[in-house]
Amino acid sequence: MSTPRQILVTSALPYANGQIHIGHLVEYIQTDVWVRYLKLNQHEVYYVGADDTHGTPVMLRAEKEGLTPKQLIDNVWKEHKRDFDAFGVSFDNYYTTDSEENQQLCSDIYLALQNNGLIEARDIEQYFDPVKEMFLPDRFIKGECPKCHSKDQYGDSCEVCGTTYSPTDLINPYSAVSGAAPVRKTSTHYFFKLSDTRCETFLRGWVRGLAQQEATNKMQEWLGASDEHKLSDWDISRDAPYFGFEIPNAPGKYFYVWLDAPVGYYASFKNLCAQKGINFNNWVKADSTTEQYHFIGKDILYFHTLFWPAMLKFSGYRTPTNVFAHGFLTVDGAKMSKSRGTFITAHSYIETGLNPEWLRYYFAAKLNASMEDLDLNMDDFIARTNSDLVGKYINIASRAAGFLVKRFDSKVLDSAMSDELLTHLRQAQTNIGALYEAREFGKAMRAIMELTDQVNVYIDANKPWELAKDPENTSKLHAVCSICLEAFRILTVYLSPVLPATAAKAYAFLNIGEQNWQDVHTALSSAKAINAYTHMMTRVDDKQIAALIAANADTLKTSSDTQASANSSTIAPIADTITIDDFAKIDLRIAKIIECKSVEGSTKLLQLTLDVGEGKSRNVFSGIAGAYKPEDLVGKLTVLVANLAPRKMKFGVSEGMVLCASSADEKAEPGLYLLEPHQGAQPGMRIS
Repeated sequence: MSTPRQILVTSALPYANGQIHIGHLVEYIQTDVWVRYLKLNQHEVYYVGADDTHGTPVMLRAEKEGLTPKQLIDNVWKEHKRDFDAFGVSFDNYYTTDSEENQQLCSDIYLALQNNGLIEARDIEQYFDPVKEMFLPDRFIKGECPKCHSKDQYGDSCEVCGTTYSPTDLINPYSAVSGAAPVRKTSTHYFFKLSDTRCETFLRGWVRGLAQQEATNKMQEWLGASDEHKLSDWDISRDAPYFGFEIPNAPGKYFYVWLDAPVGYYASFKNLCAQKGINFNNWVKADSTTEQYHFIGKDILYFHTLFWPAMLKFSGYRTPTNVFAHGFLTVDGAKMSKSRGTFITAHSYIETGLNPEWLRYYFAAKLNASMEDLDLNMDDFIARTNSDLVGKYINIASRAAGFLVKRFDSKVLDSAMSDELLTHLRQAQTNIGALYEAREFGKAMRAIMELTDQVNVYIDANKPWELAKDPENTSKLHAVCSICLEAFRILTVYLSPVLPATAAKAYAFLNIGEQNWQDVHTALSSAKAINAYTHMMTRVDDKQIAALIAANADTLKTSSDTQASANSSTIAPIADTITIDDFAKIDLRIAKIIECKSVEGSTKLLQLTLDVGEGKSRNVFSGIAGAYKPEDLVGKLTVLVANLAPRKMKFGVSEGMVLCASSADEKAEPGLYLLEPHQGAQPGMRIS
């Protein structure tokens, strides 16, 4: 056994403004599987989390629901904890960022950064909502893009052309909170000087230790060449009214939620340390020899690989050992959608009666150490779960247990425990363990299922049901059944990080205690009789999946009436009236996407090659990378503004603009959708 390690692990903190859905669960299941594997190896591992509770969206939702922010976040915390527990996510402590520990840590870190000359106060001009009497965060201001003139774009970037800008650059801006036209006001804000050469020098060295090449490449892109200085200072303050922590010695100024959220990792751990008598400083201070890992989605890599390590480095804390980013989840090859019933909440999955370990296994079988997206294909989910878990794994125990109980007093044959098949299974421990450690869960599951196949081949070759018919084969029957159950035990140890509840049932059936990773080298013994076999897992029924989809579609339908009034205050105002002559100036054409690819150096843009029936293709850049994968768009029809003047961009010339629909609220579903004409339309047809 290796020397025990001391490891602190976190997942990104879910925002206290919505439900946990299956897209969230990708990350928490991935982290939980890794943590459980490390704990099986008897390392000292603590997995902590918390609800991310501060910010304008929480404040406004609480106001709308007639609650205090504290009441709202307490209610949401209970829902989140319920869902995590249901899916076996084994937090050692699940806490809240709205805590005394977090307020103290945020203040300490801020003051340390200030003492290091890395905090600077500046007067900035920003938008103010005269109706709500509050300064507006960038994402709560919308208007016309100053570059491509697309309507209803956010205050920080255009989702159509990908241009980034300041909210004050928007044309005809309006508040997404009240719909009122905002006014400009000057306010003092506090900045973390990420552009300081000390931060840049540190980050250039720290990036070399990242485990994922994609993350390293992205950080190097942000940092630029050694002679470039691309990092910008970070505005870490917000003005009252704001739900959060007040900044020390700055009345009416509050920490921006993205400052106190990652500090919440430490606050949750500090709360756990107080409960368990652990020395907090020994784990988190700069001279600590412990390990620290963060699992996150690739969309928040910027915060966790630039701001967070720099904050820690220059405030006297240890920096992360590594940050592991994962991709997004699609369902049946498309973005999760409420209208299709595939925006599936964790609670609806449980309420429909589906086994959470089916989803744990399916995600594990698809996950690897990269940042690539993964797809939940419902047909594949049913087939793989039924085949691997029930048909292969559980089947081993069910095919052997009855004979052992009825014929051999429920006791295994000790001499069979050294069979060469069992030796082969035990030898796989090192490889499977290495795959778990490297977060290559998909490869680990394939390796385990290859072993289950070999055990089932052994069962089919020895046919215990045939051996039972002839008394002369009694000894062989005893050996075969004993080997099968020991194989089942070994496989259970290998699968236990993914299937903890099923493993607990298996250990109870085998009448043994909870197993550690090294226990694969021990064996069942006749000293303890096994218990009678009871069913451990059912098959997935396609009717259950249909019910799950229907339940989530029903959620959309039943909530539509209550949402209508809420949405009416946040939709974009209808534009000024135009004449038919004005409309006639816009030439809208059917276009076919014949090629689509990502744009190197941009996280928002896709490059579309379009057939518009002109006998030549057009090149268009569109800010839809967050909603679509390039390969999913090839062959689709869409709508093009064909007579828009070509515009030279950083990445090339864009010859038109494709049309999209989007919600006013950035956190709302369905989000961003490319317009698709009815099938039968042909490239070049004019829309009128």
